[in-house]
Amino acid sequence: MPERLDRRQSVDGKTEDVQKTDRPALNAPGKEAEILLHSCCAPCAGDVMNEISRSGIDYTILFYNPNIHPRKEYELRKEENKRYADKLNAPFVDLDYDRENWFKRTNGYEMEPERGYRCTLCFDMRFERTALYAKENGFKVFTSTLGTSRWKNMEQINGCGARAAAQYKNLTYWTHNWRKGGGANRMIDISKNEEFYQQEYCGCAFSLRDTNKHRVANGRNPIRLGVKYYSRDT
Repeated sequence: MPERLDRRQSVDGKTEDVQKTDRPALNAPGKEAEILLHSCCAPCAGDVMNEISRSGIDYTILFYNPNIHPRKEYELRKEENKRYADKLNAPFVDLDYDRENWFKRTNGYEMEPERGYRCTLCFDMRFERTALYAKENGFKVFTSTLGTSRWKNMEQINGCGARAAAQYKNLTYWTHNWRKGGGANRMIDISKNEEFYQQEYCGCAFSLRDTNKHRVANGRNPIRLGVKYYSRDT
């Protein structure tokens, strides 16, 4: 237990935040003491990582997001996520950036809207790979930070996660709603405190295209990659 408290201490230096919280501890399915956490980015992962650790659950972060485009954006999000994982002493696994497979899988759905079928294909691909890693490395439970964002459809994400887990015996996708209980607000607070790189689009080439189209139509400049909107210097 001291190691888990140290993880929380490394965030804010206060053990009382762990000891005096009025939020009940979380229980992973089957009361598993160790889980695999698929992470999409640091802003979405920050509070999830803290809440899992606060609840006495060990976790390993899996970064598998071949949808992120371009490569510069992928590296920015990955390194920011790893920076926070290193700060909390959390194991971080970086899988291949096989974007060609992602484009092949979503071929024909380039014009789908956000939360449409293309997103289902994207979640399926990432969760299937996560489930395989979980099975190969002895994890019985995995979950994801993808549902933290209010721009995502929780039912869509949970359906993809459960479908991926069902491919393997004794593997469960944890459908906890990380937004509830103040999670959405804590996510923002942590992002500001840690000065996370705050991306302005979902991540894929098509969301970048559509976001820039919307911005230009409304008199705004296109997205600039790498701008730290949460930095105290901006």
